[in-house]
Amino acid sequence: MEDNNDRIRIKIILGSVRNGRFGERPAGWINDELKNWNGVEAELLDLKDYPMPFFDSAMSPSMLGKKYPNETVQKWSNKIDEADAYVIVSPEYNHGYSSVLKNALDWLSPEWSRKPVGFVSYGSASGARAIEQLRQVAIELNMVPIRKSIHLNWEFIMKSWSNKDISNAELFAPVRKDMGPDHLADFVAELLWMAKTLRAAR
Repeated sequence: MEDNNDRIRIKIILGSVRNGRFGERPAGWINDELKNWNGVEAELLDLKDYPMPFFDSAMSPSMLGKKYPNETVQKWSNKIDEADAYVIVSPEYNHGYSSVLKNALDWLSPEWSRKPVGFVSYGSASGARAIEQLRQVAIELNMVPIRKSIHLNWEFIMKSWSNKDISNAELFAPVRKDMGPDHLADFVAELLWMAKTLRAAR
């Protein structure tokens, strides 16, 4: 019988709060897929559920000992601290990622440390430029970005808009079947290897 303490806890962070956002589709897809993965405990975190103020702390989060005066920030801290690894689902806005995601990252420090993160992106240039920036921020927060990422082009977005009844599994099936190797399987395998290795080291 599997011990729940041995399961790798992955938090999927939906990095957009925009009305009508496409990000709900890939975030929900990743969450559903990970829940079917052996040895994984997945949870989707929607930044709409964590309406934090713009970062205004007089002290660096690295000095606060995971104790925050703002109730929502503390709730965010507690949830992020549970994880062994993260998947960040990010749009690309104007060659970068969203301000709400940057704020959510900036509010914390030790909670992120020495944990792997993978990226799923969409939008202009399939979100590649946003992920390039996110990798730099993740390294500064002492996370370990994995090499593999999933970039969703405009075809996925347009197909979602034109066929709102299509399931997430069907919408994103090409990522697993029609684009060469199973990109999702490779992505998850790398994230899990890194998560297990870093958890043992911590």
